[in-house]
Amino acid sequence: MFKYLNPKRFYHAVGKKAFLEFLLSIVFLGFFYLPLIYSGILAFANKYQYPSIMPEEFGFNWWKFILSRDNLLGSIFNSLIIAILVTVLSLLICLPASYALARYKFKGKSLVMLSYLLTNAFPKMCLYVSIAIVFYKLNLMGTYVGVIIIHLINTIMYMVRLPMGAFSKIHKEQEEAARDMGASKFQTFRDVTLPLAIPSIAISSIFTFLLSLEESQGTMVVGFPQISTMATEMYAVIMDFPVTAGAVFSMLLIIPGLIVIFAFRKYISADAISIK
Repeated sequence: MFKYLNPKRFYHAVGKKAFLEFLLSIVFLGFFYLPLIYSGILAFANKYQYPSIMPEEFGFNWWKFILSRDNLLGSIFNSLIIAILVTVLSLLICLPASYALARYKFKGKSLVMLSYLLTNAFPKMCLYVSIAIVFYKLNLMGTYVGVIIIHLINTIMYMVRLPMGAFSKIHKEQEEAARDMGASKFQTFRDVTLPLAIPSIAISSIFTFLLSLEESQGTMVVGFPQISTMATEMYAVIMDFPVTAGAVFSMLLIIPGLIVIFAFRKYISADAISIK
């Protein structure tokens, strides 16, 4: 086994194609995971001075500092409540639209599908400022309703497009067989269509929840300072304290995402998202 640690021996053992695939995998993993690993190292640094690569002293000083902040629990509570409400509202609003776009043909369908992408076609800050002007006239500035609407604007594309692909792959014959057995349209959707699309719906729900958790710019423009979330609180920490404090807060932001992914892991596997 250890002889394959030699790059030349490994190259000749696996062949050129497998060796290149191995190198690309290493680059891919390093691109995504090295920043996360380094952030985890900095989170446990008591002393760190740029341009040093590694901390001079490890410990939990910054963890104690961050966890002792008065508004930490409030920001965590706001983030979780807003993310849950945004996910539930996205399901209620977007699933009917997603099913209709996947199943029916009507005039202007392409324009409707394009409209879901427009919110991601412009710089977000310009969009938030324009919305803030409207929200100011509607007295939605500094309110939970205003923040939730901003989050919905960012997540609606995922909640429409991903389930739409699942609905379009479900054979109509399965729905027609249920209707022939006497099931109503609602029963057919509930008992046949929806279970087959659950993996894609679960994935889009995870995307929605995580995007809501990390949304900061729109929340700051519309909700700050009345409403503080973990993402907006992290901005304050990064600007006022050393990078090690920001690394601690980034680790705290990762925890809810890991819990959600672990809870829905059976829906996000390759076997779960394939519809036969």
